[in-house]
Amino acid sequence: MRQVRHPHGDGPVVDADGGQAGDDGQTVALDLERLILDAPRRYTPYQAARAADVPMELATRFWRAMGFPDIGQSRALTDGDVIALRRLAGLVESGLLSESMAIQVARSTGQTTARLAGWQMDTFLENLTQAVEPGLTRAEVAYPLVELLLPELEQFLVYVWRRQLAAVTGRVVQAAEDTEITSGRLAVGFADLVGFTRLSRRLEEEELGELVESFENTCSDLIAGHGGRVVKTLGDEILFVSEDPATAAEIALSLIETLADAENIPALRVGMAFGTVTSRMGDVFGTTVNLASRLTSIAPKDAVLLDGEFATALENSGAAAPSPLEEEPVTGPHRFHLQPMWRRPVRGLGLVEPWLLTRLGRLPQLG
Repeated sequence: MRQVRHPHGDGPVVDADGGQAGDDGQTVALDLERLILDAPRRYTPYQAARAADVPMELATRFWRAMGFPDIGQSRALTDGDVIALRRLAGLVESGLLSESMAIQVARSTGQTTARLAGWQMDTFLENLTQAVEPGLTRAEVAYPLVELLLPELEQFLVYVWRRQLAAVTGRVVQAAEDTEITSGRLAVGFADLVGFTRLSRRLEEEELGELVESFENTCSDLIAGHGGRVVKTLGDEILFVSEDPATAAEIALSLIETLADAENIPALRVGMAFGTVTSRMGDVFGTTVNLASRLTSIAPKDAVLLDGEFATALENSGAAAPSPLEEEPVTGPHRFHLQPMWRRPVRGLGLVEPWLLTRLGRLPQLG
């Protein structure tokens, strides 16, 4: 088997079992791994756990939580892996985290960064290797590309994480003196593209990808700009939350108005509910979330439906004018108008009376 050296000439590249790599594709993958991890493979899982002074069972739980597969006794782990295990175990031993909380930290971090890393490499390698010089393969371009991007992406990731952490910490500290927020009450909204399934059957894969990306980017920017938080995107649907019902109402109407002017994007509908939610690993759960989802499914296109709790919160804050519609214009500080809709049974939640949200002075054109 021929010996393949690292591009920087510091020794032969080995495979997961410690042998020399012979396949060109595997060689490139190993070269990139060593560049990114900045350390050679040295340990089997058992050796890494022992070096970190962590029980093998706990080390295995940590690795699975981070999303990494079982590798048997292959020598594929580095000094960085040992340090990570030691840090997680140290947080448990010091009492700062329980073992179950440390597992959650590993799982949430692994899931988030796996999605981020996958998107980054797919995007960069696709877009930045299109203009490859004749005779060069994508694999030959990948190494210098990653070498240039790696330090910049690492610093940017840390910056964004610290910024997000500061924002979340600020909300938690503020919540300590705010009974409304302390009680776990949030405005929850789903924005859904109408007729997306039918449309997806007609579009080519590239066109569908561009549509979803445009939808997610537009919604995410608008939600963040108004002070809301994107919880997750689901292709043709986006879930967002806000501590303030009036802010969520403004976001919902702005989404409808903005996407109505966007080319090649289907009509939008939004359902929102206000109430107690359970937050876990960055996601939200509970009856309030389920109700917002159900209201979205029955909302007309280009319209926003609310539950009764949300409508009451808007009226109590003075942000919405009470119903019914009056012939004379409503004056005052109100920004929104609420119109009660017909009661209807909602699967799993019983009889619900939705409220139609519009801007004050602007009557809806229901489709």
